Amino acid sequence: MSVIAPPMTGTFVADAPHSTLRFSVTHMNVSTFSAVFDDVDLRVDADHRGIRLAGALRVESVSIKSPPEFREHVVYSPDFFDAGNHPEITFRSDDVDFREDGTATVRGELTIKGVTRPFTAEGTYQPPVEDPLGGVHTGVECSATVDRRDWGLNWQAPLPRGGDMLGYDVLLSAEVALVKQG
Repeated sequence: MSVIAPPMTGTFVADAPHSTLRFSVTHMNVSTFSAVFDDVDLRVDADHRGIRLAGALRVESVSIKSPPEFREHVVYSPDFFDAGNHPEITFRSDDVDFREDGTATVRGELTIKGVTRPFTAEGTYQPPVEDPLGGVHTGVECSATVDRRDWGLNWQAPLPRGGDMLGYDVLLSAEVALVKQG
């Protein structure tokens, strides 16, 4: 059962203009490459049974825009997201802990390219607040580092003097503002 303070009940959806889902990965051992997904659906349901979360993002909405050949390879190639066959990345959880100290743990299943694996993210939670117009908002920021190979994202190119072109560890982070529905 989830621990929440103050109590959070009802259905909340992502406030898209105020939410960011990002991935970051080491590039050529010299820098970090990051991109965000613009088309994201996220829903949180909270009641006496606990907190449940479900989300999906459209791979084609990744912020990589140029060069076009690079974007095509990342979005559509089986080496990476293979969006023609797997247009969405999904996450589901019925094991969400929002603790009184503001920390959060979200445990669930992450599906990328048709591969579903257990996933745990840690972060923070902001209790619901009312806006001047009577709407109710809350926020969650969580992150986790995963090995992209666990989801079949295996592409790699060796660097001439050793090392890899692209890191295998990927930082997934979500900064999500949620608005209560109804």
